[in-house]
Amino acid sequence: MQWIVVVAGMILSLIMLGVAFSGPSFAKAQSRRIDGVKARHGDMPSYTVESQMRKITANRGSRADGIASKYIPNPALLAKRLQQTGKNWSLAKYVMTCVGIMLVITLLALIKGAPIILGLLAGSAIGLLVPHLIVGSQIKKRINNFNAKFPDAIELMVRGLRSGLPISETLGIVASEVPDPVGSEFRGVADRIKIGKTMEMALEEAADRIGTAEFQFFCITLAIQRETGGNLAETLSNLADVLRKRAQMKLKIRAMSSESKASAYIIGVLPFGVFGMIMYVNPPYMMHFFEDQRLMVAGLGGMVWMGIGAFIMSKMISFEI
Repeated sequence: MQWIVVVAGMILSLIMLGVAFSGPSFAKAQSRRIDGVKARHGDMPSYTVESQMRKITANRGSRADGIASKYIPNPALLAKRLQQTGKNWSLAKYVMTCVGIMLVITLLALIKGAPIILGLLAGSAIGLLVPHLIVGSQIKKRINNFNAKFPDAIELMVRGLRSGLPISETLGIVASEVPDPVGSEFRGVADRIKIGKTMEMALEEAADRIGTAEFQFFCITLAIQRETGGNLAETLSNLADVLRKRAQMKLKIRAMSSESKASAYIIGVLPFGVFGMIMYVNPPYMMHFFEDQRLMVAGLGGMVWMGIGAFIMSKMISFEI
């Protein structure tokens, strides 16, 4: 009976993961494409109205996202984090992924003979921590790519302004010429301006979504210039130079702190390396960590303390510029 429950739980977890990461229905996608063709080439005004309503409701969450938001403490913050990744990840996919990982880890712990409470705690911790870390790494990667290409985008705007183009046209040029993620963000700003929003509102929404100091500097520069006047091209050129110097300073700090990071990596990997070597030399001796409940608790406690130490060391070598 126990094996039946374990197998059923694993099958349920795989089904939930498959549903979470499955793509859209082919029939629905084909129907949407046909409706889009009718809206572009049809003479009936109803198609145009349906097309406009579809564009308005395209970004709204699905029913699964609404159900998932009821069980999340702060769904708005999580939805914002998922949007910052630049991926097509929704609240429902995130929640189902967390639940699937929790079930798999809990079942594996129960198979190894761990207590039910310990298995639930380990599954809950890993199921909540791993997706959170993955989302955070994707956000950090996208922000770094954005900051690397952002000064070039500002320089492109400067050349457009000096040639006589208005600021709205330069935003469109950046959206079409600069690769993602800068191009996609500026494309969103240009689209919001086209549907009637002011430039300040569009830039403010983009700054809130991106969450970088560099883009906030850009928004503040445009807001001040619109109120006080002056040479916008020269101001943006100075801003691009400042952003490049900030990036150089960050690289210099990274180089200076590389020794401390290497020491932290060695100290963090050393216990696991020693555990693996002893496991290779004398497996029965180390198998007690997977059988004795006291050693399981001790091992989890040691990992927690190692995590606290790694967190403190990471804070010691992080600097605000």
